Amino acid sequence: MTSPTIGAAGAPAPAGAPAPVGAPTRPVRTPADDLLAHVDEVVVLRGWLHRQRRLAAVSFLVLRDASGLAQVVVREPSLAAGLGSLVEESVLEVRGRVVANPQAPGGAELVDPEVTVLVAPAVAPPFDLYRPQVAASLPTRLDHAAVALRHPARQAVQRVAAAAVAGFRSTLDQRGFVEVHTPKIVASATESGANVFALDYFGRTAYLAQSPQFYKQIMVGSLERVYEVGPVFRAEPHDTARHLASYVSLDAELGFITDHRDVMAVLRDVVAGMLSMITDRVPTAVDLVGGLPTVPAEIPVLHFADALEMVGDATGTDLSAEPDLAPAHERWLGEWARREHGSDFVLVTGYPMAKRPFYTHPEPARPAYSNSFDLLFRGLELVTGGQRLHRYEDYLAALARTGQPVEPYEGYLEAFEFGMPPHGGFAIGLERFVARLTGAANVREVTLFPRDLHRLAP
Repeated sequence: MTSPTIGAAGAPAPAGAPAPVGAPTRPVRTPADDLLAHVDEVVVLRGWLHRQRRLAAVSFLVLRDASGLAQVVVREPSLAAGLGSLVEESVLEVRGRVVANPQAPGGAELVDPEVTVLVAPAVAPPFDLYRPQVAASLPTRLDHAAVALRHPARQAVQRVAAAAVAGFRSTLDQRGFVEVHTPKIVASATESGANVFALDYFGRTAYLAQSPQFYKQIMVGSLERVYEVGPVFRAEPHDTARHLASYVSLDAELGFITDHRDVMAVLRDVVAGMLSMITDRVPTAVDLVGGLPTVPAEIPVLHFADALEMVGDATGTDLSAEPDLAPAHERWLGEWARREHGSDFVLVTGYPMAKRPFYTHPEPARPAYSNSFDLLFRGLELVTGGQRLHRYEDYLAALARTGQPVEPYEGYLEAFEFGMPPHGGFAIGLERFVARLTGAANVREVTLFPRDLHRLAP
C-alpha cells in the first residue's frame, strides 16, 4: 500500500509509476541537524512528529530524528487542516525548501512542505515527549521505556554513555591493551560464592558471571594488558537508587606492575579519556550536565584508616572498628576532596582484607589492609580495583583462610601454577558513572532497560 502524501490541497497525492528495479525508492535523506548547510535547497527529512502547533495564520510541525529537531512551517490552510489529525509520534517524510531562521532549531526550517505519512501510530504516546522533561513517574517511564527512550534528554544520556565507552576503549588501546570477550556463564562464583544467579546448564549448576575477574587475570598471562566491556550480574537484594542486578562493567587488567599505584595511574588516564571523548563526540553534553569535571593530574589519595579517622573526627563518632565506608562516609570524603583539593575525585586505598575478595594482594607492611582502592566520584564509589595475588601458593593459602575448596577454581588457578607476573586491575560501573555525571537521582534513569529486585520487563 502506498503511504498517503499530503500536498498543498490537503489530499493524498496519486501514486506514481513503480520505480525501476535497483533504483532508490526514496530521495536522499537530510538529517534534521544539518538543515543550515542546505539553505535554499529542497531536501527530504524523515522522522517522528515531535509536536504540532496550530495558530490562526500558520502551523508548525516539529520533526524529530536521531540527530535532533527540525521545524516545518505550514502556511497553506488546506494543508494545515489535512495535518491536523496527525498523532504525535507519527512517522513522516517531509519534502520542502530550507530557509534560514535563527529562531528555529538549528537555525533553519522547512517551508512549502509536502508531507508523507509513513506510519500512523496505533495509539498516542502515554506522555508528552516535547516537554523538556518527561512529566511521569520513574516507574511509568520504565514501564513504557520504548517511548521514554525517544525523549531527546534520554537520547543525550545514551550518547554520553556510548562516548564514555569509546573513551575507555581508545585510552586503553593507545596504551597497548587488547580487548577480550569472556564467558558470562561460569562454573563458580567470582566473589566468594555469594550473590550469584544460578542456572541449569545441561543438568549442571552454573552461574551468571559477577565479573570477568578470573578470565581477565588469566589473560594477563597471555596478552599482559587486557580490557573488556560487557554485562555483569549481581543477585544482591538491594533496592536502592545506586544498585542494579545487571549492569555494564568496564574492566581492565595489566601485568608487570609494582603495586596498586601503577593501576591507579592507568585508571586516572582512563577516566580523563572517557570525559575527553564525551566532550569531543557529544559537545551538547556539556550543557546537559552543567559542565564536565576535570580529572586532576594527581587525584587526591587517602588510606582507608586515615579516611575513617577524618570522618570520625568530623562527625564525633568512633569509626575505628568499621570494615568499610558507608555511603554517608563516601559523601563526606567527596565534599572534603572538593573543598580541600578542588577535585571531584578521591582515591581511597588500603581497604581491610576482610572486606576484599580472596585474590586481593595484602599490604606488605600491614597485612590486615590490602593493596586495593576505590575511586569516589562526587562522593559515590565508582571504581573498585587493586593489586592481585600472583603466586600459586598464596592462592592456596587465601582459599584455605577463607574456608573455600580449591576444586571450583582449578581452571583459574592453573594460570598461577605456570607463572604469573605481579598484576592488578579495576572495574568501572558504566551506569553509575553516567548517573553521577548527569546528576540523575537514580541509576535506573540512565539505564536502557534496568533489571532490579522488581523489574524483569520490558
